[in-house]
Amino acid sequence: MTDTRSSLSLRLADETETDRLGEELALVVKPGDCLALWGDLGAGKSTLSRALLRAMADDDYLEVPSPTFTLVQNYDLRLAVAHFDLYRLTDPEELEEIGFSDALDSGVCLVEWPDKAGTALPGSRIDIAFGFEPGGGRQITITAPALKIARIERVFLIRRFLDAHGYAGARRRHLTGDASTRAYEYIYPADAGTRRILMDAPRQPDGPPIRNGKPYSQIAHLAEDVYPFVAIDTALRDRGFAAPEIYESDCEAGLLLIEDLGQETVLDEDGKPIAERYRASVECLAALHATRFDRDIPLPTGGMHHVPDYDRTVMKMEAELLIDWHLPWKRNGAPASDEERAEYGAIWDRLIDQLADTEKNLVLRDFHSPNIIWRGAELGVQRIGLIDFQDAMIGPSAYDLVSIVQDARVTVERPLVDQLMADYLSLRRAEPDFDEQSFLKAWAIMSAQRACKLNGLWVRLMKRDHKPGYMKHMPRTLWHLSVAFEHEALAPLRDWCARVGIGPTESLAQA
Repeated sequence: MTDTRSSLSLRLADETETDRLGEELALVVKPGDCLALWGDLGAGKSTLSRALLRAMADDDYLEVPSPTFTLVQNYDLRLAVAHFDLYRLTDPEELEEIGFSDALDSGVCLVEWPDKAGTALPGSRIDIAFGFEPGGGRQITITAPALKIARIERVFLIRRFLDAHGYAGARRRHLTGDASTRAYEYIYPADAGTRRILMDAPRQPDGPPIRNGKPYSQIAHLAEDVYPFVAIDTALRDRGFAAPEIYESDCEAGLLLIEDLGQETVLDEDGKPIAERYRASVECLAALHATRFDRDIPLPTGGMHHVPDYDRTVMKMEAELLIDWHLPWKRNGAPASDEERAEYGAIWDRLIDQLADTEKNLVLRDFHSPNIIWRGAELGVQRIGLIDFQDAMIGPSAYDLVSIVQDARVTVERPLVDQLMADYLSLRRAEPDFDEQSFLKAWAIMSAQRACKLNGLWVRLMKRDHKPGYMKHMPRTLWHLSVAFEHEALAPLRDWCARVGIGPTESLAQA
């Protein structure tokens, strides 16, 4: 079904506002977007293009030469951008000769004088028409498929949020987007004050039902708005942990202006673990697990957030990614038999039964290198900045130790793994109620559960979502599964995997 085209209009008083529009469009463009800039000479097309490119580069002095004579200028920025000026184009067929289709496939296309292209531009393009207004200024009309207009309207909503909270004229730059629909921006106040971070997390509609009439997000207890983030953030800060301060919020709109905890990570320049920082992270985690968190957390805006359980349904659904995706991939498409599936499910039921009496507490769920900020100038647990915890649950606390010790995207070599485990256990042994043997069994079970999930997820990302890059992590996460198998509680799963041919057959050096 073709996405219906919609329009919006705005007035730009001067060149500064044209620059601002270009900078904001840089926040929302995606690969495959074609921006067609319509208007007479001097209307502002080149000004907008230059501002967009400099914002994408985060370089106010980026050279942006006019492509009038070369027809196209290519930029390797956060996204690849091709800037076309078709004024001298004599035939629309020449577009292919100058690489238009290839540029659109791999990135973003900015097109000045799009009328010269005839009908060659995609129907999904974003048309930006510039018109002169009496007395100066420009009238801008943006026309695009409704979903793309919604992206642009969202960036204007954020502008109004910032203006209303004292950040009028702030410079905005892309920071990152995560695996969900959340996106983040750096906010540089106009008065040169301290940089902030804007968290943009619009409320998500329910997906299709997949089990017992419920969508995946409800079954897995994934945050569907920003209230869980606000609640967990408040609970962490109240207990002395370094979660970001929330300065301004519009929870209904899914907008938070939060503290920038810094840019340093726990990895070195080559992306390898820095032992001191990983050990400090485990120290922080031990303190977190020794701290009591309530299931019901009051929200600053009123009401309560109930922290959900990391329950059997969630654990099994995640573990089933191995049998749903990884096993058929290993067998060139042949699915698991009914008997194999039944046995696998029964094994996990028995493993989860063994977690009944293990220590349970707040589980952040993604306590690993991408979500840990190193704050070396601070002391104790304040050295570890915590982010991305909106999906936290109450579950086996061992899961978060698995997350950092068996980092899915970074190889933590076995000597450091052993050191981190020893550090953590040494810190927890001082607690009178800490049951080390029960914890170690829970660690092995949650290690296997997480590894089964990830080894299936990498295949699903490749097969279903056309993202093969994640497969590079599989040698590592298969190794993690073999480490979990060292505990006697995992013998049934280890034997099942051996029978069906799942195991660390590739070299860890490839990871």
